[in-house]
Amino acid sequence: MASRFVSRELESQPETWRLTPAVAANNAALLPQPGERVAVVGCGTSWFIAMSYAVARERSGQGVTDAFAGSEYPADRTYDRILAITRSGTTTEIVDLLGHVSIPTTVITAVADSPVITLADHRVLIPFADEQSVVQTRFATTTLALLRAHLGENVEALAAQAERALTLPIDDLLDADQVTFVGRGPAVGLAQEAALKTREAAQFWAEAYPAMDYRHGPIAIAQPGRLVWSLGEYPEGLDQEVARTGARFVHHNLDPLAELVIVHRFAVALAERRGLNPDQPRALTRSVILA
Repeated sequence: MASRFVSRELESQPETWRLTPAVAANNAALLPQPGERVAVVGCGTSWFIAMSYAVARERSGQGVTDAFAGSEYPADRTYDRILAITRSGTTTEIVDLLGHVSIPTTVITAVADSPVITLADHRVLIPFADEQSVVQTRFATTTLALLRAHLGENVEALAAQAERALTLPIDDLLDADQVTFVGRGPAVGLAQEAALKTREAAQFWAEAYPAMDYRHGPIAIAQPGRLVWSLGEYPEGLDQEVARTGARFVHHNLDPLAELVIVHRFAVALAERRGLNPDQPRALTRSVILA
């Protein structure tokens, strides 16, 4: 079964990432500034991207950065800026939040005529990363590439790794009956996103945990036929502990953002093997808009 949209969109990620340094430079004054206390908000995939960026920003010494699901923003906490991430610009929780806060707000979105455009104080548009698919791939990763470019990271090197990720074999992973993703630091959010993509596209049992916390219970389900997939660095000895359970430990020597591209391919291929169309995931729509 050939996917109509999502395969083409995920394969375009090196190209869309390479466009982000210019966008970051042109919008530098609108994005979080060094020393600001920042809350990053999103829903679903966008929340997990926010989690990854929050850790990366704090590690870079830019200032306190917290990530929240759009519905869980703590209104009584003090921040200098809210950074909202929303592909469609129509997600109810983000629209409501931007309409009710009084601190400066910046939104990253793909759609120029969406509701958040008039609600946010500042907006950063990346229409080249928009998608037809319900299941997000390139908007999410392109947003994170943009934010990492704003932190001064080398996006060209990331894009080169993404090109490699598009060529690495995945067929030997598709017979698994369960997968758990783990990560550390900025990769914790990406592990959550990897599990979400696998559940969305393939209706497949996928979990995610901080890699250090994996030993504290979740390893109990590891067994032959299952995968434990590390995005980025992992604790010393974890691969050996997983091997003793009979599960397969999966790790590629790539930046976790590039590793996520492999997961995208895995989720789509798994969906097609299971007779599903990943462009039409069960019970999902492109944007959650509540009455």
